[in-house]
Amino acid sequence: MTTHGGRRGQAERDAITVETGYALCSAAFAAAVGYGAVAGPALLFELPGGLERALPVVGAVLAAVLFLARVVSVLVRFQHSSQPSQPGRTKPDS
Repeated sequence: MTTHGGRRGQAERDAITVETGYALCSAAFAAAVGYGAVAGPALLFELPGGLERALPVVGAVLAAVLFLARVVSVLVRFQHSSQPSQPGRTKPDS
């Protein structure tokens, strides 16, 4: 991932920026869908009092967990994909 002297080239910095943006956008989408799926019924329908208050809280917790899980999974996958499978060897698909 690094070139000589530990400095990253412009292409590597651009790839990191794009991957970070993708991770954040896809995580925000996953969190919004998760929140909507759980809290949506409480916002659209008349439900018993406790359930109507609990569903948005549960949805917010689920959204936060989904957001963090998606960001971590995308960035970890990116980190592992840019390194050769064995030291001193190139990737099989290169």
